[in-house]
Amino acid sequence: MWRIRLCGMLLCSALYALASAGQLPGDALLERGRSAARQGALEEALVAWKEAAQEYAQIDHRQGQIQALLHAAAVARTLGHLNQSFLHLELALQLAHRTGEQQWVTLALSELGKTALVNRQFEQATEYVTGALAMAQTQRHTVLTASLHNELGLVRVLQGQLQDALASFHESAALAEAAGFSALRIRALINGAGAAIRLRQFDEGEAALNATDALLSGSPVSYEKAEALINLALGYRHLALSHPTARDRALSRSATLLQQAANLTPLPEFDRIASYAYGYLGQLYETDHRLEEALSLTRRAIFAAQAARAPESLYRWQWQSGRLLTRLGQLDDALSAYHAAAATVQPIRLEIAAGPVAAPDPDQPSLRTLYFELADVLLKRAALSDDDRTAEPYVRAARDAIEAYKAAELRDYFRDDCVDRVQSRITELDRLSPSTAIIYPIVFGDRTELVVSDQDGLRRLAVPVTASALTEEVRRFRHRLEKRTTREYLPHAQRLYDWLLRPLTERLDTLHVDTLVFVLDGPLRTIPMAALHDGERFLISRYAVAVTPSVNLTDPRPIDRTRAQLLSSGLTKAVQGYPPLPHVAEEVAYIHSLFKGEQLLDKSFIAPRIETELQDGRYGILHIATHGRFATDITQSFLVTFDGKLTMSQLERLVGLFRFREDPLELLTLSACQTGVGDEQAALGLAGIAIKAGARSALATLWFINDDASKELVSEFYRQLHDTALSKAQALQRAQLKLLDDRVYGHPAYWAAFLLLNNWL
Repeated sequence: MWRIRLCGMLLCSALYALASAGQLPGDALLERGRSAARQGALEEALVAWKEAAQEYAQIDHRQGQIQALLHAAAVARTLGHLNQSFLHLELALQLAHRTGEQQWVTLALSELGKTALVNRQFEQATEYVTGALAMAQTQRHTVLTASLHNELGLVRVLQGQLQDALASFHESAALAEAAGFSALRIRALINGAGAAIRLRQFDEGEAALNATDALLSGSPVSYEKAEALINLALGYRHLALSHPTARDRALSRSATLLQQAANLTPLPEFDRIASYAYGYLGQLYETDHRLEEALSLTRRAIFAAQAARAPESLYRWQWQSGRLLTRLGQLDDALSAYHAAAATVQPIRLEIAAGPVAAPDPDQPSLRTLYFELADVLLKRAALSDDDRTAEPYVRAARDAIEAYKAAELRDYFRDDCVDRVQSRITELDRLSPSTAIIYPIVFGDRTELVVSDQDGLRRLAVPVTASALTEEVRRFRHRLEKRTTREYLPHAQRLYDWLLRPLTERLDTLHVDTLVFVLDGPLRTIPMAALHDGERFLISRYAVAVTPSVNLTDPRPIDRTRAQLLSSGLTKAVQGYPPLPHVAEEVAYIHSLFKGEQLLDKSFIAPRIETELQDGRYGILHIATHGRFATDITQSFLVTFDGKLTMSQLERLVGLFRFREDPLELLTLSACQTGVGDEQAALGLAGIAIKAGARSALATLWFINDDASKELVSEFYRQLHDTALSKAQALQRAQLKLLDDRVYGHPAYWAAFLLLNNWL
């Protein structure tokens, strides 16, 4: 359950059984790769196997080429090169089908399942693994069947099916034992122990760990043994943290095993595994409050990771060093360590986001935690400064750390680097309109920090509100805000205002700020800041409000009204079990009286027709009024069209037709009754689509909106947007104020849900 996947290529043994004897041009390269992998030289192994695949291809030796590709795919996956792994495996599968030999097809499907699992494609992984398992059982390939039961167990763990996962691990271990394949048996036993511990079946979990311990005690010294010792040590640590009765003996055994692993790694080619042994041992010493010793071990881990050129290991121990130095009160040294960790992780962040094929993994640190710990130390250091001038560089660095995380978060949500195409850069953060302030509420365990960027520079202010207190208040506010017949939300709206805005009002008033842009995180994403209340009036009554996941990724230019032609689309009739939206026709007709453009309603509202219109390039605004859903998993998010569903990848592609043009899409509006983005992770969805595809702004809602209320607000928004003196945020402010003053729609449940995302100008 805690495999660190340093080598993890037990596929090799199954391949050996299928390999043919003899000397071919690629055979030496194939063996060179195996030798390098056994010693932990994974990059060297990858190069050798890729070269071997090319050699076999030149003489059309398909079996050899398949074998080399499967090896290369496995090590590429281990190193986090997931796209490369998929490419190798897809080619291997094609070749396997051409050979007509089903055992190669089975192996290719097996490896595709593993790579899909690492890539968090759980449904696809299940399909690959179960298909390969059925084939392996038909072929009576015991070792491969055992391996696939283990992989199926991992899929089930990630799907929350722990009892089924445990059964799969048991089957894997039994088959591996019968086949005499001890390395796979050890893996299955450790994974089974993890599942049992999570099921609170502690006796069974500890028994499996002890059985693994006995198996390893008599095994010969090897890289694989050192890796297994570390994974076993992490298993005992999991037991210790989950079962207080076993804590002392389990932690003691964990420390002993890690020391044994460290003692097995004196050779340079073992540096990668040594870094994990010393690093995890440092964690145990930290748990025991032996901080100086923990720091010494962590520095040995850093040295080993640097020697191995292993950034996926190095960043962990640089980070751990920063945490230990912070606890020792050495803040400046801690900052150096944290900055080093952030620099190391930047090029490999997508690999880190993929993580190991075993989860939830307590040993896989969150990138969010890294960046927020860095910001925490920077702000603590700022608090020690004599005045605002000397504090500002630390506050600026903290702001930049949060911005760096926000950009990484969007990249990871979409699992690619396309947000890097955005033209704006961090220098734009310091060139704001004099009447605009950007507010970063940064929530730590023990306090909340408010970082404000405005025309007068950067300032911080600490509020004594813990993360748990803020999260609970946000939850209650959100729950009560949607109750349209009560004012139960008001005490929570006022309390949140007191925490997040009141400490800043004097500064904002002095600078004559009229627009607030919030960069929110966590549960704060699920509430409308416009509905916070100072005891007399809502925040929207004083300020125009916008939200952005990252100012650094927001195009800072104001709306170009010269290209404000509108493509409006949507549904008025009931389709696919969704109710009609009778006011959509009125809404679309009204906004078309303000802007030139085309309408695609009902039967015309289909993806091919939208694409045809957008390819024209004359539209600056895309308005979609339909049912929809934004989910935590982007693959489960969609908009309803007349004849089907428009997925987020399809929407991104359509909006992305503007990406490489001089003028991107100005505004993407979703006006409908169920385009909610109320989940804190799902709130990334629409904002991320806009950023990724190149749209400057997006308008959407946080929860279910009355169809008539939506029509009133959206129509007023477009009427105000026609005024060249107003920004988009100010246009939305006036539209919300109109509903606020309405006798029917004055409750914030009607108007507060609308959010302007990304560019507010």
